[in-house]
Amino acid sequence: MAVIIEFSLIPLGEVSVSKYIAQAIKLLEEKGVKYQLTPMGTIIEVNNLKDGLEIIGEAHELMFKLGVNRVVTYIKIDDRRDKERHMEDKVKSVMEKVMK
Repeated sequence: MAVIIEFSLIPLGEVSVSKYIAQAIKLLEEKGVKYQLTPMGTIIEVNNLKDGLEIIGEAHELMFKLGVNRVVTYIKIDDRRDKERHMEDKVKSVMEKVMK
């Protein structure tokens, strides 16, 4: 079963954060994590919650390695265990209803 997690890294004290978020996205790509970047955060799809939280923890710590002194990270978890579904399935379901 896939776990879908949305997270937002907020390096405090910075006006523009794209250079920091770009490094977090590179981390996801290096780890082979399926992700979707949105204007307000990043959504990942992982096999289990533990893996997802570890990856987000690494991205959080990466901000400090990049020179940020304070980081706020928001996390939203969708862990459904009664059936297999993926990020695209959730969007498709809504869009099908929009088209009716």
